[in-house]
Amino acid sequence: MHYTRLSINAKQRMGNMISTHQRAEFETLFPFIRQADADFIEKFYASCRYVELPSGVSICDEGQQCSQLTLLLDGVGRVYKLSPAGREVTLYRIHAGEACVLTASCIMNQGSFPAMAVTETPVRGFTVSPDKVRNWICQEAQWQRFIFGLLSSRLASIISVVEEVAFKRIDVRLAQKFALSLARGETSLQVTHAELAADVGSSREVVSRILKDFAMRGLIETSRGQIELTDAEAIVHLSSQ
Repeated sequence: MHYTRLSINAKQRMGNMISTHQRAEFETLFPFIRQADADFIEKFYASCRYVELPSGVSICDEGQQCSQLTLLLDGVGRVYKLSPAGREVTLYRIHAGEACVLTASCIMNQGSFPAMAVTETPVRGFTVSPDKVRNWICQEAQWQRFIFGLLSSRLASIISVVEEVAFKRIDVRLAQKFALSLARGETSLQVTHAELAADVGSSREVVSRILKDFAMRGLIETSRGQIELTDAEAIVHLSSQ
């Protein structure tokens, strides 16, 4: 898949001042800040920058240094690995109220980013500079709890992805993805075969063959960029195998 790579100034709309509305939004999504002392709260907002990014922008490439940690107010980011053959495997997505655990880890270790990160939708958030991320870990208890909680919660999901890619059949993984959509009441999906392949850790060709089989069995109906889930019971049954 192709993602736009823009200069930092071209791809970000930033504001140095955090508005009252943005503070209220942040405090709803990131409750740790409400539990911090007044000095840290003011220091935090004075140090953060508000940022907006469009959809389809490459945030960080593998091997780069992380220039900031973004705490999302809105939108979705995706972190993935890219094989030498060009195959993508999605590690996790970042939603409102979350931050990228690999970015936090790289900043703390002063290492390079081990994956790729892109915006799947337009995103908004607060950015924190690397020196603040590291200093506050040592100085501010609530920030420390937030970062360590981020590390522990995301680690389990990454291990789960590795297990699924290594041990589960691709058809079962696709059925599990479809079953999750059904559980949210979604029966019509706007998604390409390449995007599905990235999510389940396979190639587009393999996913296309499996989807063709699903269609022949009556589980789904496909058209360009769209999949209709037509047999919910069979999909859920396959997802449990």
